[in-house]
Parts: sequence; structure tokens; C-alpha cells
Amino acid sequence: MCRRSPEAATAMALSGVRVLELAGLAPAPLCGMILADFGARVVRVDRPPGSASASDVQGRGKRSLALDLKRPQGAAVLRRLCGGADVLVEPFRHGVMEKLGLGPEVLLQENPRLIYARLTGFGQTGKYAKSAGHDINYLALSGVLSNLGRKDENPCAPINLLADFAGGGVMCAMGIVIALYERATSGRGQIIDASMVEGVAYLSSFLWKSKNLGLWSRPRGENLLDSGAPFYEIYRTSDGKFVAVGALEPQFYEQLIKGLGLDSDELPPQMSSSDWPDMKKKFASIFAQKTQAEWCNIFDGTDACVTPVLSLDDVASHQHNKQRSSFIKNDQGEISPRPAPRLSRTPGVASCKRDPFIGEHTEEILVEYGFTKQEIAKLHADKVIGFNKPKANL
Repeated sequence: MCRRSPEAATAMALSGVRVLELAGLAPAPLCGMILADFGARVVRVDRPPGSASASDVQGRGKRSLALDLKRPQGAAVLRRLCGGADVLVEPFRHGVMEKLGLGPEVLLQENPRLIYARLTGFGQTGKYAKSAGHDINYLALSGVLSNLGRKDENPCAPINLLADFAGGGVMCAMGIVIALYERATSGRGQIIDASMVEGVAYLSSFLWKSKNLGLWSRPRGENLLDSGAPFYEIYRTSDGKFVAVGALEPQFYEQLIKGLGLDSDELPPQMSSSDWPDMKKKFASIFAQKTQAEWCNIFDGTDACVTPVLSLDDVASHQHNKQRSSFIKNDQGEISPRPAPRLSRTPGVASCKRDPFIGEHTEEILVEYGFTKQEIAKLHADKVIGFNKPKANL
């Protein structure tokens, strides 16, 4: 499912789009990988080999150019590359690109069609614009973190998926695609100010829009969807694994009760929140009596909304995911999720090749962008660029 034929590459939705992604941490690499998975020609601009380069485990489908942007010659090379690019993704703190002479006012003047995507935690303006931060900080400032966690416990950040990847990488990729669509009409590029704080806040629009519905009227951990309800909870099974229960609607709840071997006539009403703590204990004691597989045998094929909590080691082998080929394996045997969502005519097709070495494609890329062999040799001699050709296996 990750083998690209020349015909497939041509038919992909973003084929022909040239993207320069300045190497950074988590969000920008995901943004670049999404664009590459759907056909864009993504060049990751890395620091030269031997320097403190960012580690990109999301380099699928990209090529690498090693370039020292701190050198005036290096900044000049990127400036020239941007003249022939469609998109620049930069993940640096406010003001870094301006100091290098690579701010949007410069690059857009030279290439008015350039889409200049600035992906940062706090955005380009505001009190924290120049401050350091990580996913947990952006999540906190967005208001979302205050809603995450169990009763009588501190708020809990769910790894770094929400702000970094969803509010950052995915939102930035969406902004780029929107800008590309608009450019088809106007012929003009623009600047994207992708703030992870604002991105994750936008993702949480449902929280804001449902505040007056009573869904979040109780303290954290006591509401319908935040582990307060016994029918929207995670339970441990007898083999130390878990099942996820999401039987919200009455008809689904009735099937849950039936599968647990209980009689709804002998139980409190489903929405009696004062009974929820006791009901959670009851459900927990029942789920602890069977293995995860046994519960799957009971609930699979029903609408009780009970599913196994799969580990990363198990998820690709689950029957549903296998039937949809939801996970793919690259040439090194590494398993990862396939591109989503699926498009019927121009689907994303992930590359099976390993991630690029830093500087592996430096010469190839510079030639594509119009640099001569002599210019490349001079840049290499001056240590502005780096090469890192893989050694042949003999």
C-alpha cells in the first residue's frame, strides 16, 4: 500500500507542488510528511551533518538538503531556492528568519506566489511570541488542558498529540492547502501564521459551542465525556488489558447492559449522575472477570460501542485494520499509519523508502533548482552545504 508507480505519483492531489521544509521538531515534520504523502515534492532543509540537527522521524517521502543558514552564503542559497518553490514551512521562533534576511517581506517580494507558512507555538504576535514552549504549554494557554483529567486529579496532558501535531502540524497543512487553492484564482501567495495555541483552541470549538448544553457543567472528571459516566470509560480486563466503552445513546447503553449480563430494570436510570460512581465500580468488577478477547467475542457485532484498547504492537494485526489496510510497512519493515483521509481518485500513497539521511540529496536538489556544478562545488568547499551519500552494500 506504499508503493508508488510513476502514474500514481502524477495523479496524486499535490503533485507538482514544491515545498521547502526547514528542519525542526515534531509539528513541522508532520506537516511536511502530510504534503509529501499526497504528492508534494518536499525538500527538508537540514543543518549540515555533524551539527546539532533536529531528529525527524517523519521524513517519509522527503529529500534532504544540508545547508548552513547561519552563513550568509547559506541564507542566500535558501533565498534562491524560495524563488522556485511553492511553499516554505518554517518552525522557528519569532524574528529568527528576519535576522537571517529571510523574512516573508523579502521572499514574497521576490516570489509573489510563495506560500510562507510560519508554524510556531504562540504565533507571530502577542506577549509570548518570542517565548519558548512545548505542547503542554500551548495546550494550557488554549484552555483545553483545564478540561483534561480525572476527578480530584491535576489536569493531564495526552502525550503531545493535541497541540503539536493536531493544532500545529495538521492545521498548518490545512492552511497550506487552503492557500494553494486560493492562489489558483488570485495567482498570489500569502503568509500563514499557524499558532499551536490557536490551532488546538480551534480544534476544541465543540467545547465552547456546547458549554450551555450542560455537558461540562460539573467539575473535571464528573461529566459525560471526561470519565465521569460509567458508560463512557475504560475498563481493565482479567488479562491486564483494557476495553473502551462509549455507549452514550440509550439503545447502545441497553446493549452494553445486556452484554454485561445485567438487567436494566434493576439499575438506576442511565443519566442519574449521582449513581455514576457506584455504577462504575459495578461495571469495573464485571469487566475484570473476563479477558479482553472474551469481551470482544461478546460485543463484536453489536452496537454496545465496546472496543479493545489496542497497543501499537497489536493495532496493525486487528482484523478491521487489516481489512482496510490501515497500516503500511516500508522497505525496512517499519509499520506506520497510511495517509488519511482516503481520496477516491487521487489518494495519498506513502513512500516505502527509508527516511532520508541528512544531506543525502543536496547536490540533486540544487541542480533541480538551477545551481551549476561549479556553484555547488564552491558551496561545498566553503562548507555551506553538506553531502551524505549512502554507502553501497557490497
